[in-house]
Amino acid sequence: MTRRLYQWGPAIIIMGIIFIASSTPGSDLPDFGYIDFLAMKGGHLLGYILLSAAFLHGLSNGVPITRSRIAVTWILVILYAISDEWHQSFTPGRNPALLDVSIDAAGGFLGVVLLYFIRKRLRHPWTRHL
Repeated sequence: MTRRLYQWGPAIIIMGIIFIASSTPGSDLPDFGYIDFLAMKGGHLLGYILLSAAFLHGLSNGVPITRSRIAVTWILVILYAISDEWHQSFTPGRNPALLDVSIDAAGGFLGVVLLYFIRKRLRHPWTRHL
C-alpha cells in the first residue's frame, strides 16, 4: 500500500489540484491584468508538466523509462486534459477550450522529456554526488 501511494500519490495530488482549479467559477478567478493570458496559460503548462512527470513516475515504477511508457503517459495526460475541459464546462463562467488542451498536451510532453533527462543524468555514477 505504501509503495503504491509513493508511486501514484503525486499524480493523485496534482489531479486533485487541477480539478479544484477548474472548479473555480470564472468570477472568482484572479485577474493578472496585462499578463492575464500568459499567467493562465502558463498555469496550464506548469500543471501538466508536473502531471506528466507524476504519471511517468507512477508508470515507470523505478525501472528505466521506455518509449512505450512515455507514449502511455502522454495519452493519459491528454485524456485527463480533455476530461478536465469537459468538467470545466459545468463550472459557471468557464468554457472548455481546445487551446487549453493543446497547451496541456505540450506541457505533458515537456514533463516526460524533462523527467527522462533528469533520470538519465542521475543514473550516471559521476552525477550521484550532486
